[in-house]
Amino acid sequence: MQVSIIGAGGLTGKELLSLLKNHPNFEIVHITSNKTEGKTLEEVFPSLGIKRPSLKFKTHSAPIPKDSLVVLATPNEVSLEMAPRLLDGGHKVIDLSGAYRLHDQDKFEKFYGLKHTSFHLMKEVVFGLPELYRERLIRANFVSNPGCYSTSVIIPIYFLGGLRKKLISIVVDSKSGVSGAGGRTEDIGFTFTNTYENFRAYKVLTHQHTPEMEEYSKEGVSILPKIIFTPHLLPVYRGILSTIVFTFEEEIPEEFVQEEYSAIQDEPFLRLLSKPEEVELKNVQFSNYLDLAYRLDGNVLVVVSALDNLVKGAAGQALQNMNLMAGFDETLGILQG
Repeated sequence: MQVSIIGAGGLTGKELLSLLKNHPNFEIVHITSNKTEGKTLEEVFPSLGIKRPSLKFKTHSAPIPKDSLVVLATPNEVSLEMAPRLLDGGHKVIDLSGAYRLHDQDKFEKFYGLKHTSFHLMKEVVFGLPELYRERLIRANFVSNPGCYSTSVIIPIYFLGGLRKKLISIVVDSKSGVSGAGGRTEDIGFTFTNTYENFRAYKVLTHQHTPEMEEYSKEGVSILPKIIFTPHLLPVYRGILSTIVFTFEEEIPEEFVQEEYSAIQDEPFLRLLSKPEEVELKNVQFSNYLDLAYRLDGNVLVVVSALDNLVKGAAGQALQNMNLMAGFDETLGILQG
């Protein structure tokens, strides 16, 4: 299957290119970046070792090969503008922005500060978290890739299963490397001189991933406590570590948690470790794994999770979704290449 990547010059685009270069069933046929038009992949990303002189960056407005699967690695406003036209043109589309994640238009416009100009598409979009929506993704034409913070939080909550009905509070403390928190932003707060030997919270009670966590964490249950989410900026490049504190209305037996979390063992990219202290960024960086572990004390459960924000939090998860949409093995090009 042919693949077009819109916004291939960004951090997530680069990560996806790296994963796709050895994929046996996907061929990159179209790449765009308004900042590097006319340059080859070797000129822009020499470290990838992709020698294809005929494949050059074009602008976002350039015609897209008709039958290609299109990945939008673009800002929210660009995805809002391009997705409707691509779907009308018969393309399968995966959007890596946050433009099509929330089914509440008011919340989207509040947290993203944008007017949603194609909200009717929310009727057909599938949230791209394979652990929750694998069967729907196999049949999907339009997928919204989850946020990196959201992935690190939704999975630990969702896999609590029926225990979620007994929750009275959820408090999340997350730490991200600068490639997740800031990406290629021009904000001086994400520069090396402002992150080295520094540590701080940001977007307290206003982060755009909060409503996403709340919407999808309650899949399968009618109600869930409000998620209190605080993100922090780590002085590292890649990786997210989240600590989630659950309080239940009563004491929970250990075997109840063990039984619910046992389903994690069936997932190819989830790893349940024996204790929270074993969950570390260095064990998930450059991989598509999400590691998690828990400790229970009466009615309080603490879960620690970690992932690479550029892989399981973005490009790796996108490739999982691409494989499912195309009818390939979900792990192809991720575990085997």
